[in-house]
Amino acid sequence: MKLTRRSLLAGTAAVAATTVPAAPARAAGRPGERLRTGFERLAADGYALLAGQRVGVVTNPTGITRDVRHIVDVMHADRRVDLVAVFGPEHGFRGTAQAGGSEGRYDDPATGLPVYDTYLKSGQPLADVFTASGVDTVVFDIQDVGARFYTYIWTLYDCMEAARLAGKRFVVLDRPNPVTGRAALGPVLHREFATFVGRQPVSQAHGMTVAELARLFNGEFLSAPVPLETVLMTGWRRSEFYDASGLPWVPPSPNMPTPDTALVYAGTCMFEGTNLSEGRGTTRPFELLGADGVDGRWAAEAGRLALPGVRFREAYFAPTFSKFQGTTVGGVQIHVHDRAAFDPVRTGIALLVTARKVWSGFAWRPDHWIDKLTGSTWVRTAIDSGADTDAVVAGWQEDLAAFRAVRRKYLVYG
Repeated sequence: MKLTRRSLLAGTAAVAATTVPAAPARAAGRPGERLRTGFERLAADGYALLAGQRVGVVTNPTGITRDVRHIVDVMHADRRVDLVAVFGPEHGFRGTAQAGGSEGRYDDPATGLPVYDTYLKSGQPLADVFTASGVDTVVFDIQDVGARFYTYIWTLYDCMEAARLAGKRFVVLDRPNPVTGRAALGPVLHREFATFVGRQPVSQAHGMTVAELARLFNGEFLSAPVPLETVLMTGWRRSEFYDASGLPWVPPSPNMPTPDTALVYAGTCMFEGTNLSEGRGTTRPFELLGADGVDGRWAAEAGRLALPGVRFREAYFAPTFSKFQGTTVGGVQIHVHDRAAFDPVRTGIALLVTARKVWSGFAWRPDHWIDKLTGSTWVRTAIDSGADTDAVVAGWQEDLAAFRAVRRKYLVYG
């Protein structure tokens, strides 16, 4: 049945928001046959949600169709859409910049559209960018990886707040959480530690899609709600990993090459806050961890914990950039053998605890970046005091229970 604007907008209203509801899933077939992204549903309806609007899109290389065309190129070629601007996040619209970088302001060679840089902009300065671009509606379509410190969800948050300040409409096109939406895990950010790797009290692995996060942000965290519409997927199930989607994987950032990276990232990204390599500059970032002077004792010690769903291999590697560039270091490679049982945050904590135990050179980054990543001083100070993995994890359970209760109000998929 062809979806009409009336049927698309017949969903339940969130706080100052309209959710384009998910239709019943199609009969199961090959993986991904039943899933349709938010963009696919928007296009199938003839872009009715964008009719009469000057549109700008916040996106990056992950904003693609299942036949790997970029949505900007598709919409630019369609006379039913008045696409007038593109907004690039960290790493840029076309994804050429490394971590902590962006592509700046330029005109896209493929479409001629002006590309504006949103990276490290928020509040009124970002609202001024939206105003200068001449858009009426800001559309967000970026593939997230499910971790609080992945900056795209805070680009979403900042753009929602800026759109509100600029008097713009905001539309979120949903995509799968690649590591499932089953559970929220890990420590919850304390607001005094807010940065661009965490603006608001969200758990380290949030277990939500970007549309659900947008509803959460609008209902709980923005200073006032933005006119928000979310176009949900059809056929996505919370228990599914990315390979069930049937969608091609495009690295959301240069050091997120595969869905396997996303699976471990919510735990092992904490090593950015230490003097150990988190595997940047290798073909397996966040799966390889190590430092000069680390040996096989680390893998053995971590293995003795018998953590569910994961094994650790003694590994040696020489990063081509970032920490220990050009130096052969020792450490571990993480091998997840049971995704459903694997807990990335507990595993990351266990690896921090055991690294400190077996390597005398272990140290936190002097700027205490670990506190920004984990959202408080708890993880650092507990590990320094000699706490084991269970004790560290126990320390955030009260905060996590409170976040889970809030989160539950904004979940829209079964």
